Amino acid sequence: MSSDKAVIRTERVTKIYDSGEVQVEALKGIDLSIDSGEMVAIMGASGSGKSTMLNILGCLDHPSSGDYYLDGIHVNDLNHDQLADIRNKKIGFVFQGFNLLARTSAFENVELPLLYTRNAPDQDIDLLTRQALDRVGLADRAHHFPNQLSGGQQQRVAIARSLVNQPAMVLADEPTGNLDTRTSIEIMATFQELNRQGITIILVTHEHDIAAYCRRIIEFRDGWIIRDIEVSRPHDAAKDLEAGRWKTSADQGVPS
Repeated sequence: MSSDKAVIRTERVTKIYDSGEVQVEALKGIDLSIDSGEMVAIMGASGSGKSTMLNILGCLDHPSSGDYYLDGIHVNDLNHDQLADIRNKKIGFVFQGFNLLARTSAFENVELPLLYTRNAPDQDIDLLTRQALDRVGLADRAHHFPNQLSGGQQQRVAIARSLVNQPAMVLADEPTGNLDTRTSIEIMATFQELNRQGITIILVTHEHDIAAYCRRIIEFRDGWIIRDIEVSRPHDAAKDLEAGRWKTSADQGVPS
């Protein structure tokens, strides 16, 4: 599934953890390509290599060998400061625990990455922040604090924060893990709408019903990719909400 539109490309990537007495080979030569505009679920049990791959894709860790290219940039040889810079400019992160500052408004949480990465006039920061909140339907909640928002709204603030720097991709780590079924589908509806707008979404999940909303599913086991499929008919989260399918997960299996 490689092409010249790849925002992510890995070649023979390995990762070995050395504890002194034992070496653990977490990744065993991963070739992976993800194109700009894709919406991908990465799955796998604990110990499969899924989390290690996530850390490498997010420039939080180096591969032991092999090559990683992010939006055309060869990541391997970047130093600590360069890695921090590429994370800020190229990657938007969304986490299971939201990671919002409790005593800070939604607006201030979203604008925070801009204060670290842009030498821009205040009015530009203000505009970009408001645009990001508007994209997730929370423009009217800009001055609310996290404890004044539902779990789903807090996660949408986190998604807006991930978008504010206009990254090459959004990397979401178990973004529905702390949410109930209906709210999880609402968050997937937000991701699907952003993906329709051209945002590349890479979503790490262990839930098959959440993966069913993605166009591609990549599954890890024992440090290898054991399955990489394109989903011909992903579930439509907005339609599932409208039809009340959130009331049961019986029909939420991975589609063909």
